[in-house]
Amino acid sequence: MQSFRTELENPVVEQEIIELERKIRAYREGKVVEDKFKSLRLARGIYGQRQPGVQMIRIKLPFGKLTFKQLLKIADISDEYASSNIHFTTRQDIQIHFVSLERTPELWAKLAEDDMTLREACGNTVRNVTASPTAGVDPDEPFDVSSYAQATFEYFVRNPICAEMGRKFKIAFSSSIKDTAFSYIHDFGFIPKVKIVDGQEVRGFTVMFGGGLGAQPLLAHKIHDFLPEDELIPLMEATVRVFDRYGERNNRNKARFKYVVQKLGLEEVLRLVEIERKANKNKRFVIDNTKIAQPEPPAVFSNIVDPLDANAYEIWSKTNVFEQKQKGFYGVYVKVPTGDISTANARLLIAGIRDHVADDMRITQDQNLLLKYVRKESLPHIYNVLHQLGYAKFGFNTTLDVTTCPGTDTCNLGISNSTEMARVLEQYIAEFHADFVYETNLKIKISGCMNSCGQHGLAHIGFHGASLKAGGKVLPAAQVMMGGGTVGDGIGRVSDRITKVPTKRVTQVVDLVLNDFKVNKLEEENFHNYYDRQTKDYFYRLLKPLADLTNLTDDEFVDWGRDDIYNTAIGVGECAGVVIDLVATLLFEAEEKIDLAKTALQKGLYADSIYHAYSAFVWTAKALLLDKGINASTQIAVIDEFDTQYVQTELFTFPTSFKERVLQINKYEPSQEFAEAYITQSIAFYFDAAARRDELRTATTTA
Repeated sequence: MQSFRTELENPVVEQEIIELERKIRAYREGKVVEDKFKSLRLARGIYGQRQPGVQMIRIKLPFGKLTFKQLLKIADISDEYASSNIHFTTRQDIQIHFVSLERTPELWAKLAEDDMTLREACGNTVRNVTASPTAGVDPDEPFDVSSYAQATFEYFVRNPICAEMGRKFKIAFSSSIKDTAFSYIHDFGFIPKVKIVDGQEVRGFTVMFGGGLGAQPLLAHKIHDFLPEDELIPLMEATVRVFDRYGERNNRNKARFKYVVQKLGLEEVLRLVEIERKANKNKRFVIDNTKIAQPEPPAVFSNIVDPLDANAYEIWSKTNVFEQKQKGFYGVYVKVPTGDISTANARLLIAGIRDHVADDMRITQDQNLLLKYVRKESLPHIYNVLHQLGYAKFGFNTTLDVTTCPGTDTCNLGISNSTEMARVLEQYIAEFHADFVYETNLKIKISGCMNSCGQHGLAHIGFHGASLKAGGKVLPAAQVMMGGGTVGDGIGRVSDRITKVPTKRVTQVVDLVLNDFKVNKLEEENFHNYYDRQTKDYFYRLLKPLADLTNLTDDEFVDWGRDDIYNTAIGVGECAGVVIDLVATLLFEAEEKIDLAKTALQKGLYADSIYHAYSAFVWTAKALLLDKGINASTQIAVIDEFDTQYVQTELFTFPTSFKERVLQINKYEPSQEFAEAYITQSIAFYFDAAARRDELRTATTTA
């Protein structure tokens, strides 16, 4: 492992990779407990698979931006460390699978050579910041949001305020009011707007707040019609601080930020956010909107070719190609079935297109790939390259373009084989409903379980993995969802649950719904209006015969893509992180936070040092509460309970209360003077608590 360490130019990245290697070794030697190690590796993009002994690695690519060199590097890494496959996700990340845990530090180091990271790609962190893939070339955009997404990523990665939250936190930037990044189902969603003030153009954003998918989708609230661009980061920072303090930490099913808003109410959460602004590292944050520059267009191409399939090319050019706002250049969508591309095909793709497109590709939320700055004369060449690789299917972002998560292929939570179901449905629709090739307002999305990684919760027609029982046996099933999707400008719809059917009947579901739509929709009526007019009950009755389990065939007890009889082998999911409640581990973490606080103070990072000291206060108090059998579920509850259990009983004394001491964090500016005083208080509390732990345990036991 020594060889790669000296090759990294960034000492921060080098140190965290070295630290990962040390923690893996300590874990193997039994020096780090399972839950603690799981939390650590998830925050470094290492996710346990359904298959024992191997890991999924998630590579964090802000807003899906990908260069030729990066994709080729990932292909090399997947060949050497994984399964020679590259998977594009609905959050614009890349995943590779079947990686040995011990090899992850070396793998990460190789990614870092080309400016890619695993940091906080999983776990209870700010996840990958997504954006409309068309950002920068979108004819409808007021301005390019790419630099804002990049600045957000840079601000929150390795930021102590969001390193160990109760759950993940998701942020998205749409490029226009068409809202192609789905602002309405994010913790923060942003839509760019422009105002003219005193003759000058002022940039800002419509702000959507507190949304989320998962098993219980909640739509976001619009809290600003126009937030000036320099207030963007401060608002997010204050909100993340509130989430870290008030978010649930025991019941992860209720731990997302949307539940904080639901529990406390929008008005109260916004009040807490305003209070927290005082502790922010920055009161205003000017974003360099040229941070992500437009790439160099390719050279003029003179060797014009004919498309290999003229008829298919004509349809493809209508559904998969659009003219950019930069006149004379075109964006081309590469339709990647189920988001999976082999490493061999990745190399052939780059070799075939690199002289004809800009070196700035974008992964889409549909698990496809966007190529930019294609000259019109190069379009037939691009089509031919894609055709030869099997990626020239037309119908991008239409009914023929089915989104899916990995399902039971690799995920612990997968209940059904969503990837094979997606392949079957795409093929079926292309064969029997080819007239939907231009229908962009009727999307089908599939998840292997209820957690909506495949976005079934915002689908016009959605399915998620489930199971049914019949005759004493279990069979794979699909929960049918309908009526969801994007309306625009922050408005969206959550899909309704209709009925549950055996998975082998999903083609019949699609058949019935699409045929009914064609026959019964009014002229110019889109699917949302048609669905609302017909009502949910209408579709329940339409599909009810398919839910009948009295006429099952043997084949319906076998999932798509499998030969064996179905069984619900569901593991423990890791996408939400873990809950750690071991007293010794908490005290150890508190000590680590104190060390981090000291280091940050020495570097002049006063806001960071204060937050590390705050975390040390909370972890220490939580450890002592656990000694009394009290497992407070939020940080604010820990603080309140410590006052009740230890201060009011005079086991600890403070000038006023523990709460007032700890929450100084949002009463003072993050200055050097306050940082030094606050860290000193945190250190004193930790050492007092650690030294008196046995005494306190005896006192609370006999009380």
